[in-house]
Amino acid sequence: MEFKFTEENLKRVEEAISRYPEKRAALMPVLFIVQEQNGFISGEAMTEVARILEITPEDVLGVVTFYTMYHQKPMGKYHIQVCTNISCLLKGGLEIYSAVREKLGIGNMQVTADKLFSIEEVECMGSCGTAPMLAVNEDYFENLTKEQTEQIIESLKNKN
Repeated sequence: MEFKFTEENLKRVEEAISRYPEKRAALMPVLFIVQEQNGFISGEAMTEVARILEITPEDVLGVVTFYTMYHQKPMGKYHIQVCTNISCLLKGGLEIYSAVREKLGIGNMQVTADKLFSIEEVECMGSCGTAPMLAVNEDYFENLTKEQTEQIIESLKNKN
């Protein structure tokens, strides 16, 4: 299945490229545009990004697989990332992760049947001083309790 940017997103890609001295430096913002358009970053999308930025598909794959914010398969509308690295772990990160799994009935990197939620256990998200924490898409929730975590999930369910 071929991937092509929409006309609007192609303009955004060109704008991103114009902010850097070399095309390859725009890789991360361009990958965000792909993910916004497609919901995830497919092999075909990586090939198209490589063509546009004049780099190899392997260069693109290296970035996609290194960073947890990029997904190679469709995720839920609300992608929940729970930190279980040392600071979060010591302050209840595993309990938060377990609460999310139990509330949604899915495991790591799985998506609910209604495609509303997905979860991912991640390493440090840079919020050690406010542990435990989780992110829903780009929004951080910090100093969490199990009850607060369940309330966050319920509020997201009620939005739909």
